[in-house]
Amino acid sequence: MHIQVDDLSGPEVIELLAEHLRNMYEWSPPESVHALDLAGLKVPEVTFWTIWENGVLMGCGALKEIDPLHGEVKSMRTPSARRGKGAGRLMLEHILKVARQRGYRLLSLETGSQPGFEPARKLYERFGFEYCGPFGGYTADPNSAFMQLHLPVEGDLER
Repeated sequence: MHIQVDDLSGPEVIELLAEHLRNMYEWSPPESVHALDLAGLKVPEVTFWTIWENGVLMGCGALKEIDPLHGEVKSMRTPSARRGKGAGRLMLEHILKVARQRGYRLLSLETGSQPGFEPARKLYERFGFEYCGPFGGYTADPNSAFMQLHLPVEGDLER
């Protein structure tokens, strides 16, 4: 599998993001859906990647800069038909690597609290994300789970 920055113009990517938004609205009330649409993913503070295997789209993910020390994981998605093949794990590893390269000290995310989001929450937990309160422009919402991961920078472990 390989990961690449994506311009969000390919039909497979557009369909995957449409599937993502459809699911968000199926599982959450409209006021609790915080997934970005195509226009929201094309802003300068967001980097969007896709992951491919033998020409097949296996998933996507994005990293939004909140400020120079704080990033947000966005749009993590694996097509329903391709789940369980490790694409989500690889994408999250990539996002963490880029966040560290950028010097972020904190990586946050918002996901749903409903059962349909449990696999995503478990993935984030395995990577060390912990539950927290709302961040950025979010407000408390029983349909949202907020998580964060503190990222050490070089030298932190030596102190």
